[in-house]
Amino acid sequence: MTGPRLTPLAASLPATVPFVGPEEQERARGAPFAARLGANENLFGPSPAALDAMRAEAAEVWKYGDPKSHHLREALAGHMGVAPQNVLVGEGIDGLLGNLVRLLVAPGDAVVTSQGAYPTFNYHVTGFGGVLHKVPYRDDAEDLPALIDRAREVGAKLVYFANPDNPMGTWARGVDVTAALDTLPDGCVLCLDEAYTEFAPEGTAPKIAADDTRVIRMRTFSKAYGMAGARIGYAVADTGLIAAFDRVRNHFGMTRMAQAGALAALHDGAWLAHVQAEVARSRDVIAGVAAENGLRALPSAANFVAVDCGKDGAFARAVLAALVERGVFVRMPFVAPQDRCIRISCGPAPEMAVLGEMLPQALAEARENT
Repeated sequence: MTGPRLTPLAASLPATVPFVGPEEQERARGAPFAARLGANENLFGPSPAALDAMRAEAAEVWKYGDPKSHHLREALAGHMGVAPQNVLVGEGIDGLLGNLVRLLVAPGDAVVTSQGAYPTFNYHVTGFGGVLHKVPYRDDAEDLPALIDRAREVGAKLVYFANPDNPMGTWARGVDVTAALDTLPDGCVLCLDEAYTEFAPEGTAPKIAADDTRVIRMRTFSKAYGMAGARIGYAVADTGLIAAFDRVRNHFGMTRMAQAGALAALHDGAWLAHVQAEVARSRDVIAGVAAENGLRALPSAANFVAVDCGKDGAFARAVLAALVERGVFVRMPFVAPQDRCIRISCGPAPEMAVLGEMLPQALAEARENT
């Protein structure tokens, strides 16, 4: 008897999960986290109107979700100032990235990203046999001109650039992103991940025509809208590329409840403004806690702050481990020199108080043991 016969590509890949979930860590430590500050979730929660919409739709859960996400696409088109045909709704940016790579990247094709940037993108590229070319950060920020230079050198079909960046929280001006498009080599697409754009300063989001075939923009309801568990993302691009997703996407991937919740959240501007204000206050709190402990917080345009622990990656990992032992879930960049930092998500006052209490203890333990 033979087992399943994997494709040669699948058989060659390691079984990996880009991120170890906090639930798995809680099971390992035998206790829940007192402060869940590692996944860049919106701890301030979703719009009450979104919750009401999802509760109302629960009675209709026996129905499949609209495979076109018609009402949500119409609303998103208005929100972005484009036509509905320029918008695609999908299972979070992660799902959209997977389908984008599937559409554009064949085995052996070159793809460019930053060394230490969002690992789920790399996971998809590797899963479809693409060849990743990685460019170092510059001054803790993704270096878009260098990314495009590398794309030209290797003949890349796809470049990934997050603005604002995860894991560092740094950002580029929208006008600089727009200008960089004019240097992109022919036949190459820039994937602009704007997951954190609602937290960024005015002028961070570039002005790009919806029919510009050089770029696809991706946004999400996971961050500012507080709906990470509902898995709702959307892409904006030229109608030809958006239509191409119908060749590969999971047409029934969006639940009715998720679509209804996202539509309600999009219309609740007051709640979004409330979250933005709370995140801004929390960033200041994290920076203050860092300073009180002799550390430096990097400026951030996201709902998290990268805190420079002042030494190397080994020391930062020791600080992270000591925080986890004390019930504070945080994460950190994977690649030097950015791995000298830990990354702390914004949260309400109780979670910030736990951080303020436990960080000095974690630092003391790390200094003693490294």
